[in-house]
Amino acid sequence: MAAGAAEASGAGSGSFYRALGEGRFESTGHTAGPWSPKAQHAGPPSALLGRALERHEAREGSRIARVTLEIPRPVPVDELTVAVRTVRSGARTELLEGEITARGQVVMLARAWRVTASPRDTPSLRPEPGPPPLPGPQPPAALRGAYLDGYVSAMEWRWPAGQDFDRPGPGTAWARQRVPLVAGEADTPLTRALTLADSNWAVAFELDHVRQQVINTDVTLALHRDPVGEWLCLSAATTASPAGSGLALGRLDDELGDCGRVLQTLFVAER
Repeated sequence: MAAGAAEASGAGSGSFYRALGEGRFESTGHTAGPWSPKAQHAGPPSALLGRALERHEAREGSRIARVTLEIPRPVPVDELTVAVRTVRSGARTELLEGEITARGQVVMLARAWRVTASPRDTPSLRPEPGPPPLPGPQPPAALRGAYLDGYVSAMEWRWPAGQDFDRPGPGTAWARQRVPLVAGEADTPLTRALTLADSNWAVAFELDHVRQQVINTDVTLALHRDPVGEWLCLSAATTASPAGSGLALGRLDDELGDCGRVLQTLFVAER
């Protein structure tokens, strides 16, 4: 485990990563997921890939509209290497892909579409009602059977009355980062959204993740506009079928309203 793991108990300081140069990053204890202090929540590494995708041969007037993350194995709380390449580049759209490796293994893959931003006279079409108001400050989040001193504590969570991680969904939660993605750097709208997106199915806990093994194999984030502000809201629900799998679908809002969608495939098995 990286030396920064000791920071996990002090979620008000530090960062998720420290840049080491040449695409290498030291993971801190803030990245640790709810199921093990040795394995990362997929939110921070998703955002790390998003950061690299945004910076790769960046074009003025273009934006990342959709990112799909594949998670072939747990991401360890360890040194990570990030690489990105262009698959196809056109005048107005680009397909990019990236990967994170740790200990010589690929632990996360990404494909993203970067597109020219829409014209100023494009109508604002928001078919969904706005999110619930941002609640006031609340006690630290709890999650039954979980490791809380990593990612869960590195985020500030606020729930509408009667909701939390331990109450079956569908659910809604506002959240923001207590620490930046990379030490010494400002976060971007895309990285903030990706840091939160993997929490989608946890906001919508409807499958019994204590009795059964429930793991998401992927995360897709599609943004029709860039989120604004630190606070983001996930409103999520889960569907599942016997002899099938689970599917968690969420809407992402900021304080201005609807800005995108999150989709996750859920692997469900007996423990």
